[in-house]
Amino acid sequence: MDTGTNTVCTPHFRLLEPNQIERFHHAALRVLEEVGVQVLHKEAVDLLAGHGARVSNGKTVRIPAFLVEDAIASAPSNVLIFDRNGSPAMELGGRRSYFGTGTDLPRTVDLHTREIRDTMEEDIVLSVRISDALPNLDFIGSYGLPRDVPPGLHYIRNAQILMQGSTKPIFFTAESEQDLRVILDMAEALAGGAEALARRPFLINYSEPVSPLTHSEEAVAKLMLCSRNRIPINYTPAMLAGSTGPVTLSGAITVATAEALSGLVIHQLTQKGSPIISGFAATSMDMLKATVSYTSPEFRLTHSACADLFHHYGIPVWGTAGCSDAQYPDLQSGAEYGFTLLNAALDGANLIHDCGYMGQGFVASPEMLVFADEVIAYVKRYMRGFALDPDHLALDVIRNVGPGGHFLGEKHTLDHFRSEHWRPGLFNRENLPNWIQAGKQTLDTRLIDRTREILARHEPCPISDTAREALSRIWDETKARKGDR
Repeated sequence: MDTGTNTVCTPHFRLLEPNQIERFHHAALRVLEEVGVQVLHKEAVDLLAGHGARVSNGKTVRIPAFLVEDAIASAPSNVLIFDRNGSPAMELGGRRSYFGTGTDLPRTVDLHTREIRDTMEEDIVLSVRISDALPNLDFIGSYGLPRDVPPGLHYIRNAQILMQGSTKPIFFTAESEQDLRVILDMAEALAGGAEALARRPFLINYSEPVSPLTHSEEAVAKLMLCSRNRIPINYTPAMLAGSTGPVTLSGAITVATAEALSGLVIHQLTQKGSPIISGFAATSMDMLKATVSYTSPEFRLTHSACADLFHHYGIPVWGTAGCSDAQYPDLQSGAEYGFTLLNAALDGANLIHDCGYMGQGFVASPEMLVFADEVIAYVKRYMRGFALDPDHLALDVIRNVGPGGHFLGEKHTLDHFRSEHWRPGLFNRENLPNWIQAGKQTLDTRLIDRTREILARHEPCPISDTAREALSRIWDETKARKGDR
């Protein structure tokens, strides 16, 4: 609490001081002006050159600081995302945090056999149903990459399943500009046309440049398509410190910031004011194992720096949490889920995805979605803090009860205990005798039981027959067209 007039006490965390933010910002500007970025998309190169960037070799673009500052100024500070029914669902910006799943996991822990196997289309259907039922997951992604869908059609099929399976906002990937166009056609069919979708977008495309300092042709094509159509895009570098970026955290943050800001420039030059979620991932490579760590302390430090930088820019910021390097649900995954989810919320990241990830971003686990939801509920309650107004200070009640009394029978207790005290849905609070009498069930078995219960009982809100037929028609036409190639 800063002053006696504050009536709500909430947790806050900040890694970078203002002068450190400025130092990173100016270092990134120097990279863009002196080193430049590769842009492998001719229209984007011409666009940048026409606005004052210097181009060499037809693809290396040195971007002046004024273009970066203009892009920061024109990008929206808040991006409103709707649900499938057109109701506001997420206001991305400030320090408001929303949590959801990620995309593209090629392997899955089977809910019944407990073996790790290839992800299949039915796993996507089940993950969407589970995510739709979980109250603390604010948006959904495809979660997996189905092996039994023909190559080149994975992302389109996933988008169809997402749109049919839940009303929640959708976080999706697309292989190419052509795939993205098909997915937007599907979304427009549900929204009532392109203009209606732009006014009330219920989906966010995820795309990224290639580190170090390269914007691929496909990534830029998707970036510009979303910008022209005013479809929100999450365009963030995914750097591996020590491999695709400097091994030092400050160096990695500098390069990743330059990559993110150069993408922002292309996006805003295409259409000023179009919605974008920015930021970066700068995780570390384990030099002994040659693997990527999703949950290293170094990654969490760069995650916090990213949030501080993009809060300073006033641009909605991406985040990742609720994931684990463990290959299987275990104590390690529990520890990593808990720390990363709390860290991302304290950072004030806006769009926090990858909840339910295992195996360094390669393994899906249905019950870990349920676990993530429980931890998110815990974190959301913690982040809400507590009130400090006269009613919550409870001096009148304290006087009434007095020394040696109790508060169980007070109306004040009845009025406030539900909102003031969080109750877990799955975590154990039974005393020892009751826990033994109930069968000594541990959290891992409760998670599996709860996941199976959701799949047996939960029925998502269906789309209309007309909308379903429109999605099926687009899918059939796309499958036939790709099959002819």
